[in-house]
Amino acid sequence: QVQLVESGGGLVQAGGSLRLSCVASGRTFRYYAMGWFRQAPGKEREFVAATNWSGGIAYYADSEKGRFTISRDNAKNTVYLQVNSLKPDDTAVYYCAASQFSPRTLEGGAADYWGQGTQVTVSS
Repeated sequence: QVQLVESGGGLVQAGGSLRLSCVASGRTFRYYAMGWFRQAPGKEREFVAATNWSGGIAYYADSEKGRFTISRDNAKNTVYLQVNSLKPDDTAVYYCAASQFSPRTLEGGAADYWGQGTQVTVSS
C-alpha cells in the first residue's frame, strides 16, 4: 500500500512558477513509476507528466512540453513537478499518482495509487 500526499499548490500570478511535491509512504517508492495529472473545473482529469523508477525517463503531455519538469528523489520518497510560465489555463487540482508498471501506463491514465490533490490557481 502506498499513500501519496501532495503539497506546493497555491495562488500565483500568470508567468510565475511553482514546484509541486508529492511524498509517498512506504519503502517501495523506488519501484514505482510516478506521475502527475490535473483536473480543471468542468473538465476530465488529464495526464501531465510521468517518470520511471530512477527518474531517467520522463514523458510529458504534448501541450506542456518545455514548461513542466518532473523529477524524483528516491531517498526522500518524493516526486516533484516544476511548472514555469504559468497560465490561467493551468488552474486545476494537481494529482500525484503511482504505478507498479511503467510511466507509459501512467501516460495512458492508469495508476495504482492516487493522492488527494493540491489546488493550483493562476490569476491573470
